[in-house]
Amino acid sequence: MSTSSPIIGGRLSGLQAAMVIARRDFTAILFSRSFFFFLLGPLFPVIVVIAASSVGQKTKDAAYRPVLGVAMSAADNDALLKARGALDTRLGKALPELSVIRKVPDGTAAGGPVELTSSQGKYVAVVTGSLSQPVLTGPQVQVEAWTGPLSVLAAQAQGRGPKAYPQVTTRAIATPAVNDRAGRMRTAQNSQTLLFLLTMLLAGMVLSNLVEEKANKIIEVLAAAVPMDAVFYGKLFAMLGVSFVGITVWGTTAGLATIGGWSDLNFTAPAVGWPAFIALGIAYFAMAYLVLGAVFLTIGSMAATVREVQTLSMPASMSQLVTFFFASYASARPGSTLAFVAEAIPFSSPFAMIARGANQPELWPHLVALAWQALWVAVFVRFGAELFRRRVMKSGPVAVKPKRRKLFARAARA
Repeated sequence: MSTSSPIIGGRLSGLQAAMVIARRDFTAILFSRSFFFFLLGPLFPVIVVIAASSVGQKTKDAAYRPVLGVAMSAADNDALLKARGALDTRLGKALPELSVIRKVPDGTAAGGPVELTSSQGKYVAVVTGSLSQPVLTGPQVQVEAWTGPLSVLAAQAQGRGPKAYPQVTTRAIATPAVNDRAGRMRTAQNSQTLLFLLTMLLAGMVLSNLVEEKANKIIEVLAAAVPMDAVFYGKLFAMLGVSFVGITVWGTTAGLATIGGWSDLNFTAPAVGWPAFIALGIAYFAMAYLVLGAVFLTIGSMAATVREVQTLSMPASMSQLVTFFFASYASARPGSTLAFVAEAIPFSSPFAMIARGANQPELWPHLVALAWQALWVAVFVRFGAELFRRRVMKSGPVAVKPKRRKLFARAARA
């Protein structure tokens, strides 16, 4: 036999055995009739959530009126507010709300620095200058949207006709960094929630598959043919592949819904950029799934019935919920000791690190974190396989000790 043969000593290597089992489980599940209904199951709540969010967004848009802060002289402020009230019944929501930030003494030069936030709330832009020469300061999108309405209000406040609209001077500013941080934090929280829901939804397949094969004695045949570690790895990677197929289907559906206008998804770009963030999201989902799947495999190997699986898996599911809340709480404090602890614990590390990718631009910590999580996957698989050998297969040191005792007893009698 040549050295390049895949068979070593008449048996497959551990990696080759794991790939064989992964291909077997992946094909069996993917082409089963139940998998089709498994794909359809989550689509109904997803469709309901998308429809509800679309309706909620439209309701929010209908009820929301952007507020312009007014910082002109007392007389101009009052005149502009009165003009807004007079036109409200005619133009309604086409006009922004107005709120006086401060009153500038008459004769003061227009256009001083202004704040876009105050104790009354956030303003989309601020009006300074005078009614004859209004100045609108704010983000580019906002000043473009409200230049026309402001000109109408200023003309109404001066009692002029439609041919005497004043020219509005615009001053576009960059979006405040505090808004970027808040938007990135929302992106981080949404990503954590999506990662957690997908992991908990899909990791349960590992349990059901293992319990079914235990009942049919298939797992014992596999364990006798290949190393138990290879069996665990094969099942984990098969279920991970099936999970990616499901996520692809659901993600495509969500993408079509967004393109079709059924849902309005608008997230602030993460600090690492969207391409790197999506790649990290895929990698962290895989690690979160493998870590939790290894734990579920260990639980399933010790359970004989579905009822025992449910009883044993409940603490694991609840602990995963606790780690998710812990990671979410720690991600709100980037750079703190609490955030470092969340990034180091293998169960919370994927959730904490995906939030780090949204808030901080460095990429090298993610390489370290992925290597760290992969190490713990190997540890949990090794522990679960060893526990299965001792408790279920009755092999290993636990089964050898009684034989040694009998051997020593016979030797003593002789």
